[in-house]
Parts: sequence; structure tokens; C-alpha cells
Amino acid sequence: MTFNQAKSYTANILVVDDTPDNVRLLAAMLTGEGYEVRKALNGKMAVTACQRLLPDLILLDINMPGMDGYEVCQLLKSDDKTREIPIIFISALDSVLDKVKAFDAGGVDYITKPFQGAEVLSRIKSQLHLRFLQTQVEKQNLFLQKTLDELRNAQTQLIQTEKMVGLGQLVAGIAHEINNPVSFIYGNLKYAEEYINQLTEIVQLYQEQYPNPPAKIQKVIQDIDLHFLMQDVQNIIDAMHRGSERIRQIVMSLQQFSRQDTGEMRRVNIHEGIESTLLILQHKLRETKIRPAIEIIKEYGNLPLISCYPTQLNQVFMNVLNNAIDAIEEKSLKNILDNSYVPNPQIRISTELPEENIAIIRIADNGTGIDESAKSRLFDPFFTTKPVGKGTGLGLAISYQIVVQKHQGNLTCFSSPGEGAEFVLEIPVKPTQ
Repeated sequence: MTFNQAKSYTANILVVDDTPDNVRLLAAMLTGEGYEVRKALNGKMAVTACQRLLPDLILLDINMPGMDGYEVCQLLKSDDKTREIPIIFISALDSVLDKVKAFDAGGVDYITKPFQGAEVLSRIKSQLHLRFLQTQVEKQNLFLQKTLDELRNAQTQLIQTEKMVGLGQLVAGIAHEINNPVSFIYGNLKYAEEYINQLTEIVQLYQEQYPNPPAKIQKVIQDIDLHFLMQDVQNIIDAMHRGSERIRQIVMSLQQFSRQDTGEMRRVNIHEGIESTLLILQHKLRETKIRPAIEIIKEYGNLPLISCYPTQLNQVFMNVLNNAIDAIEEKSLKNILDNSYVPNPQIRISTELPEENIAIIRIADNGTGIDESAKSRLFDPFFTTKPVGKGTGLGLAISYQIVVQKHQGNLTCFSSPGEGAEFVLEIPVKPTQ
């Protein structure tokens, strides 16, 4: 509403006075100026009238039976709903102490009876205009706060996206570099095995045809333990097969984690995303000086393919699992300092499909847990319970945006101090368009 619109707006004024003649006089004067007037003959009626419909301004007498003007003003100022209503005291009391008490109670102006009509109207116009300007400032503040929140959200999204893009590019580059030599080794192992088998057959054939070789050959056979060598060579080939296959699986997991979303949802196996994220974090799960290796307990249900943005969900898994590891580290260190029992660190990951279109992923740890005051702000941007320099306060805020806004799901946390934390992701199998 602009200032010109404010001037044409019909203000609602509540007149409170226990003298009917004063009420009629003020009502007639204000109505003649185009104001909408309501009347109350005592304090209780005034409070009830304000609760039913907020006035734009109140003209309030002081000396009234039951509840005087000071009490009415204090009561209205103590209520969030009526706190901002400007109150002009209008009374026959003209001492300085009465005026000071009126302003202390929350009044914005004071008019002494008998009053002049022009003075009353002038002060009312002035207070209504001030109230209008205050309302406009409040609206601007709300708009600015909303804009600031949107900028912060955009900033957190940009920072985290750049971080994940950089990690994805690094992982993709490593996977590519590893993939070429591993493919070469894996592809040639079958030929190496075939050649070794053929050479072994020739050696065995020589032994059959020449059971008594010269002393020099017998010495070499004994030195290299030919019989053990011929048996163990197959074990070595099998171990090389298993090792190269494991490397190929790791490369595939790295590629799975680092794949870039194309801007469209794709149907993927959620368990593959969890596994690839665990692979990236494998170095953080190993045993350290302050704790044993973190045990990963998997309780995967039978989930269908989920329509989602895979890279973004991997980002959520990464953030939640990282926080779980940090919470376990913190608890382990605290237990050592307190010389108390150190439980075996665990992270439990479970999935289920309780409803046809809702997949649930639970990630629980037995770390430090989260107190109630921190839990209420857990998904706020830039809020972190970690020490300075260790946490940015972006991970869970971004995770919440990804799950709730991007995937129409839900992300909640259940935790108690010292009892660990459980994050529950609810993801639609097929989100609505």
C-alpha cells in the first residue's frame, strides 16, 4: 500500500471511555472525518473488542471502573496480537507523573481533557501515518529477510555443488586412469594362465619321458621346489583374477559415484549409490589410534528402481555418513579422555519399502548424539555443532533441500545425547511431476 492509498484507507479507531457523552462526542467527530469508529465503555469491553477485530488506533481513557486505562494498555502490550496497536491516552489527569505512567505503560501520545477537536484529529493523523510507515518498514524487512534467506540457500547450494563437482571430476579421472591398465591386466590374465598351463604340461611330459635328468637339472629342481611351484602357480593366477576383479568393481563404483546428472531424473538402484559412497569413505572407516574399525551393518530390503537424481542422492549419503563418522570419532575421543568404556563403533544402514511408492533409508550411528536445542536447527544453513574449522554447516542444509525440495521426500533425525543419531530419508519411488 502506497502513501496515497494509505490516505484513502478508512482507519478503524476504538474509543474507550466510561462516560457515554465523551464517547458520543469523539465518535461523531471522528466519523465526520471519515474514520470507522467502534466504542467500549470499560476496559474489559475494550480488550474483547481488540481480540475480535484489531483496530488501527485506540483512544483510551484512564479513570474507568474495574480496569483502568493503564491496566488495559499493559494487557494489550503484553499480547503479541495487539502489541503494535498505537494507543493515545485521553484523560482529565494532567500531572507529569500521570503522563509518564501512561508512556511507561506503552502509550504513544497523551491528550488532556477538555480537548480541542483539531488537536485530537491532528494527533490521530500523525500516529496513523507513523503506524503506516512502521508497517511498510516491517514489510520491507520481511522481504529483505526472505531475499537474504534465498541468497544464502543459493550460496550453500552453489558451494556444495561445486564441491561435489570437483570431487566427482577427481574420482572420474582416477577411475579412468585405473581402468585402462586394469583392463589390460584382466584381459591378458586368461592368456597368461593358458600359457602357464601349457608350459606346466611340457614340464610334466619331460618328467615322464626323462625321469632321471642330469645332476645339474636335479639341483635346480630341488632349489626352486618344482613340485610346489607347479601346484602354487594356479593359486597365484586365481588370486590375480580375484584381485583384478575387485579393482574392476572398485572402478565401476567410482564411476557410479561420479556420474553427472543430466537434469532429468533416472531410475537407479539406491543400494549401488550407498555402496559407492561407502567405497569413497572406506579410508575413514578403518581402525585409528583412538578407535577400532567402524563396522558397517547393512540391512537392505527389496527396493525397486527409484526415480531420482543419483549424484544428488549420493551427496546426501556422503553428508550423513560423514557426520556419523565424525560423531563416532568425537565419542571415542571423549571416552578415552574420561577413561570410560569404548563401545564398538557401528553404522547401521537399512532400507525398506513400507508403502508402494515410498522408499525409506535409515542411517544410524552410535556416536555422541544430538541434544534438543541443536536438533531443532540441524537443517539450518551454516549451523554446525562441530569445532571451528571442521564443519561448515552446509552439508545437512543441502541434504534437506535435495531430499525435500528436489525429490519431494522427507528427511528427519532422531537422537538423544550420548545415544547416537538416526537419519531417516523418505524418497518417493516415482515422484509426482
